[in-house]
Amino acid sequence: MTAAPATGTATARDGQRRALVVGATGIAGSALVEKLTAEGWPVLALSRTPGAERDGVRRLSADLTSAESLAAVLAPENPTHVFFTAWSRRDTEEENISVNAGMLRDLLAALRGKDVAHVALMTGLKHYLGPFEAYAAGEMADTPFHEEEPRLPVPNFYYAQEDELFAAAAEQGFTWSVHRSHTVIGHAVGNAMNMGLTLAAQATLCRESGEPFVFPGSETQWNGLTDMTDAGLLAEHMLWASTTPAAADEAFNIVNGDVFRWRWMWPRLAAYFGVEWEGYAGAPRPLEQAMAGREDQWAELAQRHGLAEPRLDRVASWWHTDSDLGRDIEVVTDMGKSRDAGFTGYRRTSDAFLSLFDRYRADNLIP
Repeated sequence: MTAAPATGTATARDGQRRALVVGATGIAGSALVEKLTAEGWPVLALSRTPGAERDGVRRLSADLTSAESLAAVLAPENPTHVFFTAWSRRDTEEENISVNAGMLRDLLAALRGKDVAHVALMTGLKHYLGPFEAYAAGEMADTPFHEEEPRLPVPNFYYAQEDELFAAAAEQGFTWSVHRSHTVIGHAVGNAMNMGLTLAAQATLCRESGEPFVFPGSETQWNGLTDMTDAGLLAEHMLWASTTPAAADEAFNIVNGDVFRWRWMWPRLAAYFGVEWEGYAGAPRPLEQAMAGREDQWAELAQRHGLAEPRLDRVASWWHTDSDLGRDIEVVTDMGKSRDAGFTGYRRTSDAFLSLFDRYRADNLIP
């Protein structure tokens, strides 16, 4: 029997709203845990490995790729609002679909029969750009990207996740929202896609070696307009949609609300770290090549400065930053749908970068 439709403001049978954050140690998940606890929500923070303890948060550990593990861990829990931010990178899009759609399907199955009112799913602009193995390779919509654009005619794990979400919502009676972010910068370590910490590591290594801070990407990215998503703003957006009836059962883009050119941003990042910089110089200079073999340098630097993370592969995700900055297309995103629905959150991207770098320093991730 299908449950009656829920509303985003619903509470559990005991009158208490409870959040479940899936992928709670990642960039988006960490920001959500912070935002929800600041707003007074009790939080279940689910991840493969538990994160740091904090007031108002109960850490749950499960293998997200195992239906049995998820069912066992979630059996005694009864969240009202679910925030799904986890993903697992695989070698092919077929594998990405199988694993990532499967994680969401199994998670929602483990919550069947509980008081779930709303599920918020984080995806991204690969909804419009295509998956990594066909990234920006076919015909795409004009920028800025709008939510009503049709799906591309290629397999995409974001589409598969959406389909799992829609099917479970129809069966189980909760409302949903989808949040399509651009490059997300935030505070997390060991994340597979972390441009903020990656650029901080690059600049730190360049300063230690007396090398210039080199822009690694394409001419199009250097000169064209772009935008980004601050993890704190993404958390605000997901919480807003999950508790605003007008935002129920909708997909939304979520970016900071400003646009910039890397030729403007790059010198400002360099100035923060006190390094000379070089812009685009006729061809991309990918970080995967330029930063190869720097593990020992980082380990020595970390020991000398007493840094919290001595492993460079847990600090920098060179491949992801190369992918974003190496694109030969302009990528900007429309926020009109969210504005019309009442979301007014905003970040200035340059301020988001610099405040993030300050936090990395305060947490001893960079010297």
